[in-house]
Amino acid sequence: MPEGPEIRRAADKLEKAIKGKTLTDVWFAFPQLKTYESSLIGERVEAIETRGKAILTHFSNGLILYSHNQLYGVWRVIKSGTEPQSNRVLRVKLAAEDKTLLLYSASDIELLTQDTLAAHPFLLRVGPDVLDMTLTVEDVKARLLSPRFRRRQFSGLLLDQAFLAGLGNYLRVEILWAAGLAPQRKAQDLEAAELDTLAEALLSLPRLSYKT
Repeated sequence: MPEGPEIRRAADKLEKAIKGKTLTDVWFAFPQLKTYESSLIGERVEAIETRGKAILTHFSNGLILYSHNQLYGVWRVIKSGTEPQSNRVLRVKLAAEDKTLLLYSASDIELLTQDTLAAHPFLLRVGPDVLDMTLTVEDVKARLLSPRFRRRQFSGLLLDQAFLAGLGNYLRVEILWAAGLAPQRKAQDLEAAELDTLAEALLSLPRLSYKT
């Protein structure tokens, strides 16, 4: 499954292709979303952001498209008017005059308002995003030492999106290796220097992965 840095880079690519442009065609595969197609035509894509591994596409009428790639979902940017060959199942099409965004294979897709976005189960559950540049080492240390997380083995904790959003298998391995910690260790048992090193790695490595 793609991790936070890959999802953020994908969102950046989508936003670069369509931000500020007027939608000329909108199509959804799922029946419950069909009623929104006509209301989105003529609207603009205002922003595309990520929350952990979820992508949020904001439209000028206030609606927000929530999508989670899960294992198989993938977004593509194509030239409008072309029809790419793919064995994947198309789920979403957002077309502007020159560029079109296509979402294949994902099944976790919803259209939300600001109110329903705030109450979305996934977004309520996820912790701070590791790519949020306002998140500090001290914030991460506080989460590591909180009653909720301090007794958890790192092998499971670093995959728990409620702890920090955007981490996954390869980042977990790299972070623990960089910090010199075994997966069985727990935050409550760390020396102060070990805690500092881990907290720094939890932020620096995902951010480095995103940039490269």
